[in-house]
Amino acid sequence: MSAELIVVNGPLAGTRYALPKGEIFIGRAPNSNVVLNEPEVGWRHCQIRQQGDRFLIADLRSSLGTYVNGMRSAERWLEDRDQIGIGKSILMFRSAEAGADSSAAPPAEEVKPVLLAACSLVFLFRALAATLGNGQSRLLQNQILSLVSDLIPVEEGVLLLGGSCSELLSRYRERASQFKSEFGPALSRVCEEGAFEDPESGMAGVPLYLSGVLGGALIVQTRDRAGRLTAHLETLTAVASLASIGFEANQEIETLKAENALLQEQIAINTGIVGNSPIIRRLLELVDRVAPRDTTVLITGESGTGKELIARALHQKSARRERPFIAVNCAALSETLFESELFGHEKGAFTGAISLKKGRFELAQGGTIFLDEVGELAPGLQAKLLRVLQQREFERVGGTHAHSLDIRVIAATNRDLFEDVREGRFRDDLYHRLNVVTLDSPPLRDRKEDIPLLAQYFLQRSAERCKRQVQGLSPEAEEMIMQYSWPGNVRELENAMERAVVLGVSEWVLPEDLPETLLEAAPRDTAAKYHHSVGQAKREAILDAYVQGNGDYKQAARVLGLHPNYLLRLVRNLGLRDEINRRPGNAAAG
Repeated sequence: MSAELIVVNGPLAGTRYALPKGEIFIGRAPNSNVVLNEPEVGWRHCQIRQQGDRFLIADLRSSLGTYVNGMRSAERWLEDRDQIGIGKSILMFRSAEAGADSSAAPPAEEVKPVLLAACSLVFLFRALAATLGNGQSRLLQNQILSLVSDLIPVEEGVLLLGGSCSELLSRYRERASQFKSEFGPALSRVCEEGAFEDPESGMAGVPLYLSGVLGGALIVQTRDRAGRLTAHLETLTAVASLASIGFEANQEIETLKAENALLQEQIAINTGIVGNSPIIRRLLELVDRVAPRDTTVLITGESGTGKELIARALHQKSARRERPFIAVNCAALSETLFESELFGHEKGAFTGAISLKKGRFELAQGGTIFLDEVGELAPGLQAKLLRVLQQREFERVGGTHAHSLDIRVIAATNRDLFEDVREGRFRDDLYHRLNVVTLDSPPLRDRKEDIPLLAQYFLQRSAERCKRQVQGLSPEAEEMIMQYSWPGNVRELENAMERAVVLGVSEWVLPEDLPETLLEAAPRDTAAKYHHSVGQAKREAILDAYVQGNGDYKQAARVLGLHPNYLLRLVRNLGLRDEINRRPGNAAAG
């Protein structure tokens, strides 16, 4: 009898293929000798050819590989009972010598190790297959029951997943009409006793433990009412152990997929663009519409308005989000460094080029390149950039090979490029190449309703970084930030909030914690009222602290939560030394 392949798992389970002299092909191609219609199987996945009395299996450069006994193999001599994993299918190789004795059924002790080995491979490949789609737990259940029937003379069996007895019974009742046998009492026994056997009914059952806790139950009714039931129970226990590994792997993958989906959703929502004003909502709507289109975008706006955040939001919401986002500050590129920084250079291209260097465009391959302050490029550099954007290819400095580019280009500028084009400072053709879709980043003075929300966002972020507890802005401080024009836009507001966190001493940001520019810009009557209120509040707080500290400035500083040296400085600046020293028992004002 010739050698053969027996499909022990997969859509063609139970099918036998004789291995003729010469060679056979396995794959999705209709003219393959063994056709496996699975998406993860290559068109011509692998080849088995006979050389003398032996058979050699060779993977035909498939993407997911060919596995022999669980090991990925490019080429390997097959031995009797080797298991070949291709996609979701597992085929067992039977040599001609073994096939010659197939007239007599092999003893159970000989068959079980082979099938149990195949069982372990099933769970390995099922866990890998779980990355390809949902619903793998049900596939695992069906395959496990199929394998059990190969090991045990099963009349009927059930495999259920659940974390408690009530959950298992509930799931069984949903499917009870599918079974001839009554498995309810057996499920209760598994939950209460663990593994059990019942010679009278021929039933045996074992629990499945996932991560150390009850996760399911496997119960079968056999044709053996006695004698071999104990041996069957041992086999069920072994299968349950392997099944638990498969289900745990499946759960981990499903959990990772859910977490990844949640993270992607959070990334899509949390673009870093904070605000709820109509102008920001309109901008975010445009970002959602433009991001998937893969077109070139020009972002305009004053310095500090968050143009890079918009660029990153476009990248994160696009199909290129898994690929790199490379930002380039065009204003910092000199003419001598421009080509090397953007296009890279070959080893020895110039003095100091001791090794090959990839440029920013090459690093962004498949992703997005962000050209910040593109309006600052010198005219000669504009021509070089235009050529790359038109041809979608580049050459490294010192190289002769043209490298193709697959990138999305997003540019940003705080200049009026249209006016620069009219005055000859910016190339007209480059302007039109970049200005396919324009998004305007609004200045902070045009979205004043967003200022308190932004301030609170920056306060919380700075407080976490500085390990400080900050509740928010006092009413006086909030009034001041609302009256200020913020010429530095969002970046200036962020710096002001960080300064307030670093220099402030209370849980609330006070006007004195804000930069002097805000106070100087406030109306005179507001500033005078502010100075008087703050000075009076400080005096009362310091005098009261000295009373509580019995005149000891260190105790008073502890009451106020200040450094003693800072308290002494406040006492001197406010002229409180004489008043403190005049009080009975107070002689420690410094």
